[in-house]
Amino acid sequence: MNAPISREEWQKLRAETVTAIDDLAADLGMPKVLLPYQSKAVGLLESTGVEVLFVEKSRRIGMTWGLSSYAVLKASKSKKAGGMDAMYISYSQEMTREFIDACAMWSRAYAEAAISQDEFLFEDTDPNNPDETRHIKAFRIQFASGFEILALSSAPRSLRGKQGLVIIDEAAFVENLKELLKAAMAFLMWGGQVVVCSTHDGTENEFNVQVQDILSERSPYAHMRVDFDDALKDGLYERICFVQGKEWSPEGEAEWRQKIIDFYGDGADEELFCVPSQGSGAWLPAPLIEARMKEEGEVLRLELPANYLHLNQLQQAMLIAPFLARLSAALERLPDDVLFSFGFDFGRVADLTTGTLLAIERNLKRREALSFELRNVPGKEQKLITKMVLNAVRSRLVGAAFDATGMGWTVAEDMGRIFGLREDAEGAGLVMAIHFSESWYRTEMPPLKAAFEDDMLSLIADRDHVTDLRSVKLIRGIPRVPPVREGEKGKKRHGDYAIALALAHYASRMQWREFDYTPVPAPAGRYDETSDYGDDDGPYRMGSMRRSKGTY
Repeated sequence: MNAPISREEWQKLRAETVTAIDDLAADLGMPKVLLPYQSKAVGLLESTGVEVLFVEKSRRIGMTWGLSSYAVLKASKSKKAGGMDAMYISYSQEMTREFIDACAMWSRAYAEAAISQDEFLFEDTDPNNPDETRHIKAFRIQFASGFEILALSSAPRSLRGKQGLVIIDEAAFVENLKELLKAAMAFLMWGGQVVVCSTHDGTENEFNVQVQDILSERSPYAHMRVDFDDALKDGLYERICFVQGKEWSPEGEAEWRQKIIDFYGDGADEELFCVPSQGSGAWLPAPLIEARMKEEGEVLRLELPANYLHLNQLQQAMLIAPFLARLSAALERLPDDVLFSFGFDFGRVADLTTGTLLAIERNLKRREALSFELRNVPGKEQKLITKMVLNAVRSRLVGAAFDATGMGWTVAEDMGRIFGLREDAEGAGLVMAIHFSESWYRTEMPPLKAAFEDDMLSLIADRDHVTDLRSVKLIRGIPRVPPVREGEKGKKRHGDYAIALALAHYASRMQWREFDYTPVPAPAGRYDETSDYGDDDGPYRMGSMRRSKGTY
């Protein structure tokens, strides 16, 4: 499928959410100048602290037009007011001419004094062969402020001798982006800025490598992503209709959207929806996975018979007691001088339930302290097991992320009753319920891969877990577990451990706060069969794991 939603779904969405085109701006006599995503990019660059901005974008959504407004703002200001030269680089002369034309328009709109708009020949000298030069046609606007906007159609080495704002447009297609970025980043030493904006051109392209480093938190740069549908939601087609003098309608927009998608065909994902084309193969290579499996220990596994729910309470307790004893012993062996995070992927019929506890060391390396798998285990027993784990590390737990898809929400909700349910990543509470989406996988899986690559993760060696991690594939450019299940008949796996590990790693990066508390003693009383989350676990109780200091 080339688009996330169908033509009919898009027509319905836009009919429900669209707003009328803004009234003419009071000062300029034109519609609100920048669309929301263009305004966001300019706002980020205007804000303090944003030195480098990478923008993943759809083709032809007017992002360059928005960035040209920022270039005019910077070049037209005095040095005291924060003005500076602005340089624009792309791979074609047509794009640079278009950029200068847009800057000229913005200069008139802002009523800024532009002294000249001209073409000139730029000499590019090879430092290894100083006698050899080549002339490059460039475009320039000079301002009364003394600064200028300079647009070049290639990546001249002489960029190293300049200073100011540099915009690298369609960066994935420029020649030798890696070297160009090295030269551009030198601008930061004297207060410059770097904007790298592009449609994708494959997963191995340097532009995508840089984006993945940002998402993996290896790079501190700012990041934006605007795909075709994002631009449409922000009013792109409405603006097109306004400029062309057409009447907007949700039916017309849906038809136009589908026409554009059909035009790009198999390339629509990359050209319109910010999904770089990918090669084949697993997301994580087996040698890398096995190199990170250094921890001693076993994966605790529990499989209950199909007739478990038809047995009496005593028979059920006898079946589950050995597993609880092993779990209790493993929890007692946990170190006392580290923090912990927990990930839980729910399964009941077709899939396994998997839980992973990571210890976070002082150097921020994550070591797998405990892992368990449950097959054909009812929800009540799953909650009991999960509560035992979380209670054992309650005073040192920074976060727990739960698969909240389907029945998994009930476990997350009941654990939230005990340990605090967190509504969002910045909120309070230890338990975060995760409703998986493309956006979640896109932003949260790269940090996990980075941990593998940087040797900041150490796991318990287990053959099935290697299989689960190898099952993660790039689907539309996003690392996910495919719908196909693998394994022996009746006991197939579905990458369950990979999801639990991703959740635990996500939880280890959650914002957390620590404070002391005094627990309220549990009231004395008999076991309540209706309680799935109380402190009294009836015949399953294996001993108290209570602590006197908590992290919420």
